Formats: sequence, structure tokens, C-alpha cells
Amino acid sequence: MKTKLPAVLLSVVMGGSLLAGCSSGSGGTTAGTGGKTAPAAQDNKPLSIKMFAGLYNEVPDMNNPYWTEWQKRTNTKLDIEWVPDGDLKTKMDLLLASGDLPEVVSSPDATWPTLRSAVKNGAFWDLTPFLGDFSEYPNLKKNMAPNWEKYLSVDGKIYAVPRSRSRIDQGMRIRKDWLDKLNIPVPKTLDEYAAALKKIVESDPDGNGKKDTLGLIGHGVIAADGDLAFAAAFGALDPTYNQEGGMIDTRLTPQYTEMVNWFKGLYADGVLSKEFSVTKKTQAEELFKTGRAAAYVRSVWWDKEWEDSISKTQPGAKITQLTLTGPKGAAVVLSTGVSGGYYISKKVPEAKVKQLLKYFDYTASDEITDFAYYGLEGIHHKVVGGQKVLTDQGVKEVNTTSKGAGVLAYAKWGKVESASGDKAYNDAKKKEVEAYDTIGKVDPYRYSATFNNTWPKYENEWKSMVTKAIVGQISMDEYKAYVDKINNLPDMKKAYQENKASNDEFNGKK
Repeated sequence: MKTKLPAVLLSVVMGGSLLAGCSSGSGGTTAGTGGKTAPAAQDNKPLSIKMFAGLYNEVPDMNNPYWTEWQKRTNTKLDIEWVPDGDLKTKMDLLLASGDLPEVVSSPDATWPTLRSAVKNGAFWDLTPFLGDFSEYPNLKKNMAPNWEKYLSVDGKIYAVPRSRSRIDQGMRIRKDWLDKLNIPVPKTLDEYAAALKKIVESDPDGNGKKDTLGLIGHGVIAADGDLAFAAAFGALDPTYNQEGGMIDTRLTPQYTEMVNWFKGLYADGVLSKEFSVTKKTQAEELFKTGRAAAYVRSVWWDKEWEDSISKTQPGAKITQLTLTGPKGAAVVLSTGVSGGYYISKKVPEAKVKQLLKYFDYTASDEITDFAYYGLEGIHHKVVGGQKVLTDQGVKEVNTTSKGAGVLAYAKWGKVESASGDKAYNDAKKKEVEAYDTIGKVDPYRYSATFNNTWPKYENEWKSMVTKAIVGQISMDEYKAYVDKINNLPDMKKAYQENKASNDEFNGKK
């Protein structure tokens, strides 16, 4: 099972403010030098929490050292239904339809239609009056990404606390050792990137005597996690409006269509994998980590693990992250810093809501966040040259899933640093992507109930049309005509007006 291996804010760790907590003998847990305490449950008994959450690795043993320590430090007893990532939204739909909710529902998508509907129908607590001015929740006040409340609000009310993630996430990785071997300069533009990959696929960089190396791989629609990054380079992440002033969905903008045309060229040149539209995520990952492909867009923090994997059969493998520019900007997409949130069922008594919020605030502390990324020294990590590096047991127990029971403090480099890399490696990796936070763009905030009801009727057809345009089964003029037809549907025009209204509200416009 694949394991994502981040580290937290190395500069802060090195400064000593992210120190693992040490537990006291009773229910109140003192966390390191911060002097903060775990939320006190009734009579100092552990606070029991029933939760629905995503599973991104193997099902964890809740009695292993990591989870035992987590529950000890937070003075909790966790009962979590771990749901595989691929089934999460389907299972959530069924859960919300049943009305039989656990105390806490963790969702990676705050705009999921059935979730928003459940919020509007009163399934979850409005947390606004509990949070107030955040004076009782200092970590939620100071340790979060900007505007997190807005991303988790419905009709101006806060209905969740965040699943905090870093803004810098997706990276334009390429095999640096292959560039060097073929004397190809590191690409700086999309055109140079395409030319570099064309030379790689026409050569034999792995030395197996065959021209079987893939260029850019993904897992649908085109390059999957990379679609929005490439779209940013064409200006598709700039708010775009129709003649009526409605805000067009990113995928249906003229700029996105320009990107589709660019990918059509990559496909014709053999640069874009022929199986791009049907490749699954696990297959794409396997292709890259076994040295079959030159380029793949995924979270930056995978680089060290994948270098190590590739080096087993291709010694000296090196991966670098690119900063590419296109016709209308950098090929860099930023996350919001908020990957959905934790929603508290309205069935939970008011007194326990306050206890749960105290728990979530504590999980947003530096101390608990550091533990979430590194676990216990001597068990999950060792310190090498001032850098915490995960052990084999740490790799197994400290992963994406293990971060799924708490808020965690916002960490700028959380999806960049590798917990299996040393300080020199991580410093170099941060240098590669340091400009991302400045030049990257976030997909504009928008929400439309009409869009959510309308788009599913056309989404699969649209995906098919994208594929047909790229592989040449239809012309770009035919693709453009299809997009125009969708954009001119009355329901879509209504949706675009709702998009604009939600975006204006998010940005404080009236």
C-alpha cells in the first residue's frame, strides 16, 4: 500500500516550536513546551468519539503505538469507520440519506452536493455561536490557512472545522537524470517541456534497448491531478464570465479549451500517454515509480519515495520539480489550505459539541501536528542531522490516513517535505518549488446548487468529448461547438449566475 510521507514546516521544527508532547498520568495531557492540555472529558475519562473518515492506506490498527499515543495525548477513545477513498463519496451519500450519522463526519469536499443539502436540512450543528471570537479555540484562530471559515460556511454560518492541508501540493515532476543523460536543458516553458518529453520518448533513456518510455502520464480526465496546473498556464483559473455576467465553470472556459488543444498536440507527438483517459491512479503511480514514465503530476512529497523505488532498477534516478510558464501564466495550481472539514451531527448534545471542538482545537496545535507527521521518536522517527526521518514502522503507521482524525496546524511545506528525506534533500526540494506560493493560482471559489444538479447529466459526455478531441476523433471546432452548447443551456446560465453570487459573497462583494 502506498504511503504519503510529508514533514511539517522544517524551519519551525528546527526552531523547536513543533515539539512532540509528553503525556501526564491522568486524562489531562500536557503537550511539550507549549503547556497546552488535552480537552478534559467528563471526570477525566477519555472522550469517546464516533467518526466517519477516509481511508487512504491500509486499515490502521487502532491499538498500534501511533494511535495509542494519539488517544493518550488527546484523552480520547476513537471509534472510526474508515472508508476507502474510492468509495468515500458513495458511502457518504448513503450515510447522509440514512440520517443515522455518527458524531463526526469527515468530508474532503465541503461542496459535495449531498453534504451541502444535509447541512441545509439541519443534519449538522451550526458552529458559529460555539466558536464565537475563537478566544476559547486559539489554535483554530492562529494556526489555520487564511479564510478557512469561508470555505466551510453555508449561508454565512460555519458548519465544520477544517481538514488543514498545505497550499503547495501538486508538482510538475520530471526525471532529471534523463534530462541530463540526453543533454536536455531543464524546461522553463510549456513548449520546452513538450519538446523535452518528445526527445525522451523518442530515445531510450532507461537503456533497455527499446523505445518504450512513456512521456506524460495521468489518470483521466487528461493528466488528472495535473489538469488544473496546466489549465492555470492558459489562464483558465482566472474568473471568466459569459455575456450575462455569469461565472463560467473552469472546465468550460475558452482558456481550458486552449489547453485541450495543446494536449492534442502532445498526443499527436507521442508525448501524452496513449492510455491517458483510462489509466487508473494506482496504475499511473506504478508506471512512474517503476521507471516507465518521464513525467507525472502528483503531490511533491512523493519525490523521495519514488526516487528510491525507481533506483532499485535504475540506479541514480533523480526527480526534479519544474516551474513552467505558459501563454497566460505559470503552470502552478494551489490548494485552498482547507481539504474539507469535520462536521458534528445535530444529534450530539450541546455539551459534547463543546468537548469535540476543544478536541479539534487541540489537534490543531503545533504539538499534535508534529506528532501527526512524525509520531514517536525512537519508534516512528529518528533524528538525522537535525531532521526527523521516519523509520520503517513510521512509514507504516504515520501516513495520510493517520492524519484523518484531527484538524492539524497549517504547514506551508506539509505536502513538499518528505519524512523519509534528510534535511539537505528537503531543503533542496523546497528550493525547487519556493516560487509556487507566489505565482500559483487557486481555482476560483464558486458554488451553485443548479450546477450540481445539472452538470452530472453532461459530465461523462464532456469527458468523452475531451478525449475524442485530443485523440483526433473529432475536430477542435466540434469540441468548441459542444462546449458552447453546454454553456448556453438555460440551467447552466442560471448556474453561472449562482457561481458569480457565491464568488462575490466569498470575496466580500455586494
